[in-house]
Amino acid sequence: MPTITANSTTLHYERRGTGPPLLFISGGPGDAGFWPEAADALADEYTVVSYDRRATSRSPRPENWTATSVEEQADDAAALLEALDLAPAVVHGHSAGGIILTSLALRRPDVLRGAIFHEPAYVVTPGGQETFAGLQQRLGEAMAEGGPAHGMEVFLRWADGDEAFESLDPAFRDRMLGDAEVLGLEMGPLLSHMPTPEQLAAIEVPCAVVAGADNRDSGATHHWAYEASQWMAESLGAPLVETPGAHGSMLTHPQAFVSTLRPILNRLATSSRVEA
Repeated sequence: MPTITANSTTLHYERRGTGPPLLFISGGPGDAGFWPEAADALADEYTVVSYDRRATSRSPRPENWTATSVEEQADDAAALLEALDLAPAVVHGHSAGGIILTSLALRRPDVLRGAIFHEPAYVVTPGGQETFAGLQQRLGEAMAEGGPAHGMEVFLRWADGDEAFESLDPAFRDRMLGDAEVLGLEMGPLLSHMPTPEQLAAIEVPCAVVAGADNRDSGATHHWAYEASQWMAESLGAPLVETPGAHGSMLTHPQAFVSTLRPILNRLATSSRVEA
């Protein structure tokens, strides 16, 4: 089980392939298990790295660690790329991972070749605020009824869908069900991070935004994520590219997800970075 020390913490990581570097940052929970099918497919052209974020799953919890921040998570990603000698890389951030990627692009553009924001978990509309208020109530009820693992199951079924949850590798599913406490520590700091459009417009690395086509429907569970993607694309002045599926498209439609991602990667991996 490969691990590396980065930013004073131990991170489990998975590395595949050769070629220009690509890093996947998972959302919540931050387990590398979201990416094996996509990573295997892309390893024919890229050095693909995914990792269990700080204190998540196979990355041990640092001693006396009881809180995190978006900046700490971004610094972990930067330190991982540097420790593996893979900077600058194209970095793909999904959901809360997209929030971490925003901080990374603002704080450490030197480690980025390009940035792909995949339905970043920004709540930018009243509908999104309603959705998350309802989710918080559901999670509170689930925790009261069945404890942390049951609350995490409710969250995962909401985030990725029942079919995706049922089809998860059992070891991956069990790891995530054990990450409820860490997810609870993360959600407040990550979801409260809200850059201004002016800050996003100032990001200097080439960017793209990806959204699940199913979420374009105003009645979709994750329409809020499509709205966040539109806001992000407009603020960045970047293209918005749809991929089949909803919020967990890399799990439910992995081949289509890779087909969507590959031309974006090919463009960003060969682009000229604007130096700070």
